[in-house]
Amino acid sequence: MRQYLKWIGPLGLLAALVIGDQIRINRPGHKYRMTVEVETPEGVKAASGVLAVTPDRSYTRDRGTRTSGDAVYVDLGGGKNLVALLLHLDDKLDTAAINYVALRAYPAATGKRVNFNEMSRQTGVVPVTGALVPVLAAFADPANPGSAKVVSPDNAGAVLGKGFRLRGISAEAIPNGFWPIDFGGALGEPVSRGITARLPWLNGEGAPAAAATALKAAGLPAAASIDAKEAFTRK
Repeated sequence: MRQYLKWIGPLGLLAALVIGDQIRINRPGHKYRMTVEVETPEGVKAASGVLAVTPDRSYTRDRGTRTSGDAVYVDLGGGKNLVALLLHLDDKLDTAAINYVALRAYPAATGKRVNFNEMSRQTGVVPVTGALVPVLAAFADPANPGSAKVVSPDNAGAVLGKGFRLRGISAEAIPNGFWPIDFGGALGEPVSRGITARLPWLNGEGAPAAAATALKAAGLPAAASIDAKEAFTRK
């Protein structure tokens, strides 16, 4: 028995080192809250979601910077909706630009340069405008991915109807909290989840194909060239 006990200390230390290293690698560099506000005939409707951005700290440097969280779904009432996807469009679909929305929005708003390591110390709410605005979509039937349409930030009423207008999108850097136990409150806000409850076809084995159907129905170019599900949710 004693010969086994003598290994408890070294094995415990090794486990602590491994766990600590994984926390170092996977801990977010910063988190930000994205808020989408829409003017409707019944007043302003809004929704927000917390996204976490993690740089590549792996030893092989093959992961790249990545975002965790869900697209922001705004329930506009009357069966209407607006979804800010985790996707940008600049000649082609860009799944990486969402990583830099807050990082670029703060300098654009304040005129001060902000590097990646300083993002977690930023305060205040800043507008997300121009090329930083993600692709916006609306679903005539949220249960049908084929009912998706792209919504222009400058003319939301063309899809949503008269009296609907994008009031604005904003970003707010928030504390990282005690990841990976950031369950809320003093521990920190976790990334937002819930898009699969709004768009049920994102559940199950058929989710990637359904997501691709949604992007294709919306008329987005070369939707087959990306992991379409990443436009809606990321681990």
